[in-house]
This record gives sequence, C-alpha cells and structure tokens, in this order.
Amino acid sequence: MPATTPSHQPRRRRRTNRTSRLLAVAATVVTAGALAAAALPASATAGTSDRGHGGHQPDHRPGRYQDVQLLSFNDLHGNLEPPAGSSGRVTELQPDGTTKTVDAGGVEYLATHLREAREGNRYSITAAGGDMVGASPLLSGLFHDEPTIEALNKLDLDVTSVGNHEFDEGAKELARLQNGGCHPTEGCYTDEEFEGADFPYLAANVLDEKTMKPLLKPYWVWKQNGVKVGFIGVTLEGTPDIVSAEGVKGLKFKDEVETINKYAKELQRQGVKSIVALVHEGGFPASSSYNYDCDSPGAGDGISGPIADIAKNVTPQVDALVTGHTHAAYVCTIPDPAGKPRTVTSAASFGRLYTDTTLTYDRRTGDIARTAVKSANHVVTRDVPKAPDMTRLIDEWSTLAAPIGNRAIGYVSGDINRDGTESPLGDLIADAQLAYGKEQDPETDLALMNPGGIRAPLTYAATGSEGDGVVTYAEGFAVQPFANTVNLKDYTGAQLIQVLREQVSGPNEAAPKILQISSGLTYTLDLTKTGAERVVTDSIRLGGAPIDPAATYRVASNSFLAGGGDGFPTLGEGTNELVGADDLTALEQYLTANSSSANPIAPPAADRITLVQ
Repeated sequence: MPATTPSHQPRRRRRTNRTSRLLAVAATVVTAGALAAAALPASATAGTSDRGHGGHQPDHRPGRYQDVQLLSFNDLHGNLEPPAGSSGRVTELQPDGTTKTVDAGGVEYLATHLREAREGNRYSITAAGGDMVGASPLLSGLFHDEPTIEALNKLDLDVTSVGNHEFDEGAKELARLQNGGCHPTEGCYTDEEFEGADFPYLAANVLDEKTMKPLLKPYWVWKQNGVKVGFIGVTLEGTPDIVSAEGVKGLKFKDEVETINKYAKELQRQGVKSIVALVHEGGFPASSSYNYDCDSPGAGDGISGPIADIAKNVTPQVDALVTGHTHAAYVCTIPDPAGKPRTVTSAASFGRLYTDTTLTYDRRTGDIARTAVKSANHVVTRDVPKAPDMTRLIDEWSTLAAPIGNRAIGYVSGDINRDGTESPLGDLIADAQLAYGKEQDPETDLALMNPGGIRAPLTYAATGSEGDGVVTYAEGFAVQPFANTVNLKDYTGAQLIQVLREQVSGPNEAAPKILQISSGLTYTLDLTKTGAERVVTDSIRLGGAPIDPAATYRVASNSFLAGGGDGFPTLGEGTNELVGADDLTALEQYLTANSSSANPIAPPAADRITLVQ
C-alpha cells in the first residue's frame, strides 16, 4: 500500500551551479466557472487569522471549516520559455461578447503568478494533470526534459498524474525522471547528477503486465494540521493508441473510472475522505475562450467529450477533477452519479493558464463541503516580474543548447501556422516528407502527416538574435520534437481510401484527426455527414487522377503513423517498408533546399482539402 506523504516534508536541496560544457554526444542529438453555489460556510476561515481584533489575542484554534487552495495546471510539455505564435496566446471573452487574445505562458511568469497566488494561503496545494514533459521544445527536449523537472521542482509542484507523453521514451525513462540519475546513453549533462522530481508522479491505471501492479504510486495524500486531501492520478486508457509501441511496451492501461473508484475506496478506508482525481483526459468546451461559462445554461451543458462521461461515472467520494490532454480551458460543474454538482477543470496547455480552486474542508467530517467549492482559470500574463530563479535555470540550459539550437536551417516570409483542419504548416511538413521520400525512392507518390505531431508554429518574428524570418534548428525542433523516422510503405488504392476514411471514423469519429497531405493529393471533406461518409470517396485525386483501388501507391509518413498510430490501423498494414532518417532532418533539408534570405518560403495556401460545412 503506497505510503502517504505530508506536504511539509523538506525539499531536497537543488543544485545552483552548472557548467557550460555540453557533452560531445549532444552535438549529434536530434531526438528528439466556478461551482457558483452557496457562499462559503460562515466559519470557513475561523481560527486561521494571525490578526487580533479589538485588543484580543488572535485565536489560533482551528475552526470547523478550513479553506484549502488548490492551484493546478496541465499539459506543460516542457514549454519553459514563452511559447511562440498562437501557442503562446489565450482567447478572453469580453463583457460585451467580443473576444481578444492575450499573450501568455513561460515558467518565469508562471512561477511569479503561482507564488503570488499562494500568498496568505497557509493551506495551499499545487497539482498537475499530466504531460508535464514530452513533445517539448529543444531547450528541454534536447536534454530529455531534465530542465522541465528542475523547473517544476522550483515551482513547488506537489503532485501530478502521468499523461500519455510521459511514456514517449518508455517506462524506464519515466522512472528516471521520477527518481533521478544520468541518462543511460548520453550520461550527465553537467558535473552533477540529475536528482529527479521532488514530487510524485501518479499512475494508478498504468500496470506492469508481469506483476499487474501500478507502475508508479496510484495515489498520494497531502496533510497539514489535521487536514488531509488525497490525490488519485490516471492517464487516458487509450494511451497505447497515441504513443509509440516501444513507449508502452510491457504496460497495461486500465479504465479511468474503474481505477479512480477503486482507489477512492482505499483512501476512504484509510480515513481520507477529501479526494481529488488528476485525470489526463479532457473535454471540448463550446467556446475557445478560457473564461467561458461552460455551465450555461446548465451544469456541464457547454462541454462534451470523454471527460463528461468520466465525470458522470466517477464515484461521489471524489470531490473534484483536475483534467487535461485536450489542451482546452474550462471550469465546469458536471453532476456526479448521485446528481450532485462536481467541479471539473482544465487549464489549457503550455503554462498559459493556471486554475485556482477553493476546497472548503470540514474538519468534523473530514470531507469537502462541495456547495462551497469555487474555481476559476487565470491567465499567466507576461506583465509581471520574471522569477529570477527561473531566468537563471533557462539561461543555464540555453547556454548548453545554443551551439545546436541557434543554427539557421531556413527562411520564411511570414508566420506558418498549424491551426485549422488543413494547416499551412501541415502542408509544408507533408511536402518536406514527400521530397525526402522521393530522394530515398523516386516512386514515392505522396506523404501523410498526423496533426498531433505538429507541436508549434513557425513564426516570422525572431525568437532570439537570429533575425526576423530565420528558422533556427531550435524552432524546427519545437515543431517536430518526437524523433520519428520518415518511413516509406506500399498501399493499395483501396487501403489509401480507407486511411482517409479512418480520419473521421472508428476511434477518430468523435474527435476527427485530419491528416495533413502533400501537394498533388486532393479530396472533399463533407462535415454535414457522419462517420466515414464525411470523406467523399469520388473526390479523391492524386495529380488530378482518381485513386485506383487496385493500384499500388508508395506513401511517406512518420514511423508513428506507419505503425498504425493515432487510430489509423490501415497504415500499419503497408508493405515493402523502408525506414529513413528522422522527420526533423526531412524538414531541415526541405527548408534549406527551398529557401534563402533573398527567397524565403511563403506560407502554403492550405487548399488541398475542400471543406463542406
């Protein structure tokens, strides 16, 4: 049975000095709203003030009700520096119904916001909903996310669930991030050994296939002055469908609801009645504005997706759910199985928001007075002072990364964004992989790219001293950080048609994954229809000619897709496979060959898929 850990245990002393050397091997690394119910109980803060009134001595005796602050965020993905372009903005709904965008994110600002939020709150917990690492920009990804773990330690993160991206490099690497130690092949990046996370990673529904026991702790209990709050951490059951097979080898992922309910009972038996679930699965709010009221017109009416079903079935013993994965922002209440409203939150992604939730703890019952739960998302604005310790951390790792990251690999004439059903950047990457495929095999016909593998835009404005329009290796790495290889496979025309239909059917029907396609491939996507019928089969053309179901087509895609990932099993059925270099190399070669300072690449038109809505 996992041991419980008090929140006030001393943190390990962090290293503060770092050498500027970079291991020689690193030079070749390319791996990559609130439940607005009744007011707080009148005695919620009784006995907690240090200030006397009317000449009387302050009363330090705990009152019956104690406000506990829960600060939370999710899907940081190693974004230590402010994310570029649209990835570094949030949409804010204005009182008159209009919207505006606000620049947000960056751990220097996140640290300041969290520290200011904690001021005056003696009972404060900071928790996260998974994907703290993985698909990270070069500053963290180049060093296997050690910089992000160090930053989270400095942020005083108390606990997090695992997310699917925590498994990108497999269970052994996740264990190293938790427990410390230098990388098994690249060694130590500095003259001091990596110490690992000060906070526990929770993985209640991730089991070792041999022992059938949780890979990491299933839960953790925060304790302070008689107040106890338990945390159960799970990731989405479908993690194996969206992570490389090697990353989840030897692991079994169990149902989220069954797992949470199981450990909620166990915590109850231990006398822990206040419980929060950290769930790396999410929903889709009706608005992209972070301050949208998704309880309008009724509880949970403005949110859909997997988290809605999970929340409706998780035991009423759980008092709140901190969620993630969809990178959406919401603070909702969704009725639990007993019909009682329960807070469900998500703070978008990349450190752009944090959620501040007040849990009113009843010392008499040991439970949360749920009618008093309040919660709201707050923007991590960049108009506050930078946290000096975070600036030092970024500077130290940036010094190590600079020889690799600052190298120019191409030029663009404007922002190349990744937004939309078909995106300009998606087209660019697919064209790059087609060009690379033709170099390996001139018979290559087309390329397909999964949208989830495109992690950042290419922006025209300089992110450093390189100058506007210059694409650096670090910026390319931020776009494609997974170190997937570009693989070539043969498919029949019938299989190719089925692949396109799988974008909007099967596991992808509820949340379509529209593949980004190379030049020459065109078709119509009719969103007025349902399921696989959304792909208008007769409209599919390659070079203007209809796809021949009986013909053979040579297709380039990244190794994750070629293995059937992201809900595309037909892509795993290809034959005559040729494994090439990593996908970032393909992008780099394409940018270098097709752009210069005098003739930069313009954003593609994104006009290969015709949408009917």
